[in-house]
Amino acid sequence: MSYLVLARKYRPQNFTEMVGQEHVVQALSNALTQQRLHHAYLFTGTRGVGKTTVSRILAKSLNCQGADGQGGITATPCGVCQACRDIDSGRFVDYTELDAASNRGVDEVQSLLEQAVYKPVQGRFKVFMIDEVHMLTNTAFNAMLKTLEEPPAYLKFVLATTDPQKVPATVLSRCLQFNLRPMAPQTVLEHLTHVLAQENVPADVQALRLLARAARGSMRDALSLTDQAIAFGSGQIEEVAVRLMLGSVDRSYVFQLIDALARGDGKTLVDTVDVLRVNGLSGASTLEDMSAVLQRMAVLQAVPQRAAVVDASDPDAAEVARLAALLPADETQLLYSICLHGRGELGLAPDEYSALTMVLLRLLAFKPAGPVAGVAEAAEKKTLKTAETAPAAAAPVSAPAPAPAPAAPVTGVAPVPAAPVRTGVAPTMVSVVPAVVAEIEEKAPATPVFPAVQAIESVAIETPQPHAPPQINAANAAAAHGDTPTAEGDVWHGVVQALAASEAITALVRELALQSQLMARHADHWLLRVERESLNQPTARERLRTALEAAGHTAQIQIEIGPVTDSPARRNAVVEKERQRRAHETVMNDPFVQAMVQAHDAKVVPGSIKPPPLQALPR
Repeated sequence: MSYLVLARKYRPQNFTEMVGQEHVVQALSNALTQQRLHHAYLFTGTRGVGKTTVSRILAKSLNCQGADGQGGITATPCGVCQACRDIDSGRFVDYTELDAASNRGVDEVQSLLEQAVYKPVQGRFKVFMIDEVHMLTNTAFNAMLKTLEEPPAYLKFVLATTDPQKVPATVLSRCLQFNLRPMAPQTVLEHLTHVLAQENVPADVQALRLLARAARGSMRDALSLTDQAIAFGSGQIEEVAVRLMLGSVDRSYVFQLIDALARGDGKTLVDTVDVLRVNGLSGASTLEDMSAVLQRMAVLQAVPQRAAVVDASDPDAAEVARLAALLPADETQLLYSICLHGRGELGLAPDEYSALTMVLLRLLAFKPAGPVAGVAEAAEKKTLKTAETAPAAAAPVSAPAPAPAPAAPVTGVAPVPAAPVRTGVAPTMVSVVPAVVAEIEEKAPATPVFPAVQAIESVAIETPQPHAPPQINAANAAAAHGDTPTAEGDVWHGVVQALAASEAITALVRELALQSQLMARHADHWLLRVERESLNQPTARERLRTALEAAGHTAQIQIEIGPVTDSPARRNAVVEKERQRRAHETVMNDPFVQAMVQAHDAKVVPGSIKPPPLQALPR
């Protein structure tokens, strides 16, 4: 006797056996019970969710004669009458299935429609089922429009497609549309458990979870993979065999990678990828499983109450909960995003495993704070150094000019060749380079001396720096802008500035110190307040305490969540705003700039005026 595959053997024979499509079953059952029948139905959905199965059950419901031959239209076909048995076996003369993928022309559709003029031979209704209807040509669609809109009372159309966007709107408007949804992994798992119990096939629950996830919402794919797993495992389904068959990554490797990321252990990351390479495990599957675990971690971090209702039968639940407590919520979100985008890069690299290694190292490099070889700290130091040296690089390259007398602030102007005087000269843009504007904190303009010019393309203003510009008092600036500085705020601002200047605090710890406000000091205990819960991480809090203790300030700190009115970051922002205002005022009041604006209709390039950088000023 020939073997019948599970997908065909366990195809639902009535609506009660349908799995995962309750919304469709309920609508069709009520319509059949109340005799409110539409003349055309359109079933859409991905492969293997039951489109053809629903159409056959609907055809049986319309033509069922009952076990005694006296039945009528019903939502529960008997399955034993001649009509039901013939439809199941594909021999019912009044039920016609047309595969539009291979019969997509107007001639095939016209041949089908010619049968519409004849009444049913055996059943109560003629049912025309057109599978993959989106494959029909435009001419074929147009040929069936009239019959589809006003068919005879004994004719029902059932259309099925995996791509409803390709079906013309004129056809969609004539049909009652039902969208069959992809099935949840838990639904697939429960159905596989039922099928294997009927088949007396022993199976591990974790192996069935793998098959349910690999099916991606398709019950037919799940049953086909189960057939393959039974053959691969010689009559039984085990997790190790299923992982080997699917090429999926053992969750222990995934947990190991995420744990290494949480600890900042780059060596473990690279070593684990080498193990995956040796075992021939998929890099795409690794990132997919990592994304799934990170998603579960994010849910536990956002809704801690979910930890109490975790399925005890899930062997991964305890490990996911441990990692969720180990990794900060913002880092979890970042890792999840990078894993999703990294899957698309695997095909671009010459080697899948080298691409996987780069994605994992990117996860490590963008880690907000960690003990790994100072990845984040080194990046921040590089940024600070770049910010300090960038103004010097931005200065215009020109021949060195002799040192001017102190009374002449404007000492060098780019030489411009003389040009004939003419009217209607286009307005000249004056570009003020940030590095060369030195006297922005003190207003000591002097009358500049500059040659007569008729046309200029661009001018760079240079001024000497006889001494460093004076600093702006942060407390006074904050008070001038409406903030209320406090005595504790003065102390905390000075402490944070000193720690940041010496690089004793960096990355997330530095941000925690800048965004916090010192509320009270009692002996060796300091009370801080921050507005964002994400900054109050145990690791960052401990590093800040260590830095303060090393500086000789305190031994214990406590952080509360609440509104902040006097933080170092707010003070620094006020100082920067005031320095920018003074820089803009100094440049705009400069006699040379005013002369250029008046004589040549010049304009200062918006955004080009920048104050010189301050040493160790955190942003």
